[in-house]
Amino acid sequence: MWRILLVIAVLAALLIAAFAAEKPQPRADLVIINRGDVNTLDVQRMSWLQDLRIAAVVYERLVEHDIFSPDFRVRPAGAESWDISPDGLTYTFHLRASARWSNGQPVIASDFIRTFRRALMPDTAGDYVDVFRMIEGASEFYEWRQQALNAFAAATVKTESAEDLYARTLKRFDELVALKAPDNHTLVIGLARRVPYFLDLCAFEGLSPFYMDEVERWQTLDPVTGRISMDLGWTKPGRFVCNGPFVVSQWRFKRDMRLERNPHYWNKAAINIDSISMPSINEANAVLLAFESGGIDWVSDVVADYKRDMVLAKQAFYQEHASEYEALKAQGLDPAAIDRRLPPDPRKNIHVFPAFGTYFFNFNCAPRLTDGRPNPFADARVRRAFALAVDKARVADIRGIGESIADVLIPPGSLAGYTAPTGRGQDVEEARRLLTEAGYPEGKGFPTVEVLLSKDGGHELVTQSMASDWRAALGIETMLLVKEVKVFSEEVKQHRFMLSRAGWFGDYGDPTTFLDINRTGNGNNDRQFSSPAFDALLAKAEAQPDAAARLAVLKEAERLLVEDEFPFLPLVHYAQVYMFDASRLSGISPHPRQKQLLYLCDVMGDGKGTDTVLEMPTAIKASPPAKQR
Repeated sequence: MWRILLVIAVLAALLIAAFAAEKPQPRADLVIINRGDVNTLDVQRMSWLQDLRIAAVVYERLVEHDIFSPDFRVRPAGAESWDISPDGLTYTFHLRASARWSNGQPVIASDFIRTFRRALMPDTAGDYVDVFRMIEGASEFYEWRQQALNAFAAATVKTESAEDLYARTLKRFDELVALKAPDNHTLVIGLARRVPYFLDLCAFEGLSPFYMDEVERWQTLDPVTGRISMDLGWTKPGRFVCNGPFVVSQWRFKRDMRLERNPHYWNKAAINIDSISMPSINEANAVLLAFESGGIDWVSDVVADYKRDMVLAKQAFYQEHASEYEALKAQGLDPAAIDRRLPPDPRKNIHVFPAFGTYFFNFNCAPRLTDGRPNPFADARVRRAFALAVDKARVADIRGIGESIADVLIPPGSLAGYTAPTGRGQDVEEARRLLTEAGYPEGKGFPTVEVLLSKDGGHELVTQSMASDWRAALGIETMLLVKEVKVFSEEVKQHRFMLSRAGWFGDYGDPTTFLDINRTGNGNNDRQFSSPAFDALLAKAEAQPDAAARLAVLKEAERLLVEDEFPFLPLVHYAQVYMFDASRLSGISPHPRQKQLLYLCDVMGDGKGTDTVLEMPTAIKASPPAKQR
């Protein structure tokens, strides 16, 4: 009997523990909808905006962007200062002695070197390996490691162990790669060539450091292949060590993520909140209801079908206060700053900001699809035909938030000194001619086009519009394949599609932030596009010392993409649609680069923080925000 009672007691204890674990936590200081679940905390495997947004607040890079400066200038972060050699090839960063990991250990130069080394291993490299190849000796090391792994795996009789090969690899890295740490707080990076935007790039989340002592505890060496096998157990709450303003205290997939202030972060005075919560609410209407009831402070992407009506309602609000609105606008105030000075009204809580990104659809450019079928989109004439058949104005109208039509990839006017090519708009007759030339007159013999989509974001309506164009202009039928976001992401990464919805936001202030994703072998080249001519233009630009001449070469590279090859179908240049009460929440930047540093957020009147409103600077002294009653 006592054994039965013991079993019951143990089960009861487990149930009590489970219920205790599920006990709701108090409301976080800042509650946001991050539009899509976070996929990973490994920045070397990130490409989705919701992941990068969290990386920006749990990791601290060498430098960060001033997101409220018009020029998006770089300012000190993990490094308090830096020196650049006269030839522009050597960057020396001086790290803060006060910087700490969330476990209290100091952040030192070797942390960056070990993290960057992980990014340059072909067996652990992620989507952004090309960024690290800018470092002198990085490409040579990558190739050496790949050849060593190939030789090790091919050997029927091993002359060394996987551990011996790894030890040789570490030694070879130190010999080849221009990453040095003269002392714990000095990091020297030598570049293979001048990179005008390198400092801007150092603020990109992909260059965040890891606490490698913990990361390496979760990796093993395969005795047969010699490759590093990674377990992402180090990214789980309780094990995850980071150096940013916040730490991850809870992460339950499809439920929520919660961040708490990092007690060891060096710049505590800059943080105005103690906690951030991100519940997973997938139903667009439920998101807005939660915002209207006060449960949500910021919606990072409004996707409700009626968002167009909401935007129109705000425009009507501006019309009702036209004279006041125009006067504030004349002061040079940013849109959120204007809203703070207008009378209270829930209609002004929706915000449409221009963004440094483009919405497009991928063409799979491989000769065959993953299931072995011949791929008609391997022919550039077919891709051009499909692109030229689309009425992009109707697509922009369907999306309904005033986005500009995109005939190019890089948003025009977004980069100083860079002039975009013209691109090609709708031309149905040319589309029909190209399809006939490719061997499919009036669409005869062309397979049904399968378009891969994620569930949210209104992509189905956009695709239905394009399908109507393709049927009318080319005689081709379309099938929509709608997947959950995580499944969709994996399908795209594995190239299991004919066409897929896509988009890209620039990571740094240079044309290559858009162009490089189409380079042969690039980790973000989901299209499997490969063009020797395009790759040669990128290489030519890399070798060009004259800034103006370099941009001219990059313009030609973009022209080849958007006028000849069409590995993607550009539709509109993004506008970002947010929901927040600008009079209550500060810290959300309207800058077109649309990078948000959540640690800057301050909820007005909550008894925490300085209640200082952050706004873009104006050329003239602006009137103060209206006080909240």
